[in-house]
Amino acid sequence: MIVSPSLLSADFGNLQRDVEMLNNSQADWLHIDVMDGVFVPNISFGFPVLEYIQKYAKKPLDVHLMIVEPQKFVNEVKACGAEYMTVHYEACTHLDRVVNQIKDAGMKAGVSLNPHTPISVLEEIITEVDLVLLMSVNPGFGNQKFIPYSVDKVRKLKELITKTGSKALIEVDGGVNMETGKLLADAGADAVVAGSFVFKSENPAATIANLKTL
Repeated sequence: MIVSPSLLSADFGNLQRDVEMLNNSQADWLHIDVMDGVFVPNISFGFPVLEYIQKYAKKPLDVHLMIVEPQKFVNEVKACGAEYMTVHYEACTHLDRVVNQIKDAGMKAGVSLNPHTPISVLEEIITEVDLVLLMSVNPGFGNQKFIPYSVDKVRKLKELITKTGSKALIEVDGGVNMETGKLLADAGADAVVAGSFVFKSENPAATIANLKTL
C-alpha cells in the first residue's frame, strides 16, 4: 500500500521535525491539503508553507487543492515541487482543461471526489488522469469518522479503471486506520492518506510501517 501521511495533522510549530521524520519513515508521499475557506469550511495553509515543506522534503509531494478555481494555481503548485496535483471535480467547470494544464506543467494529474459524488462522473476522463482521490469524509477538517459507503465506491472505481484500461491509482483520504485501511485495500485502493492516525500515534514511523502492510 502507498502511504501518504497528511501534514494537516503535523505539529506546525515543529514542521521541519515532522517532515524529516517522514523522510526517514516508510512513507511514500507527503500529502498536503490546501484549503481556502470557500470550497471547504476551513483554511489550512498556502504556498509559502508548501515552499518551506519542499525545502526539507525528500519524498514526492502529493498536493490536494480543496479550493475554488484551482486552475489559477497550477504554476504555483509546480513551483513548490509537487509530483501530484489533485483538484476537485466539484470545483472545476472545465475539468478536462484543468487536467491537461496540470500535465502540461509536468505534474501528474489527480481528481478528487467528495463523498456524495458518484464515480460515474469520471467515465469520460478516467483514462486521462493519473490519480483519483476519493474522500471518505466530508473535506475540510481532520480527525473525522470514516464514511462506510466509501468502500463500495472504491470497488466501483476499480471496476471502471479495469474496464477502461486506465492507469489511474486509487487514493482514499479520511478516517483511515488499520481497520478501515484493510477494507479499502481489499476493495482495490492503491494509496491511503492518514493524518491523525499517524501523527497522534505514539510512534508515527511504526504506524506508517503498519499501514504499508495493508
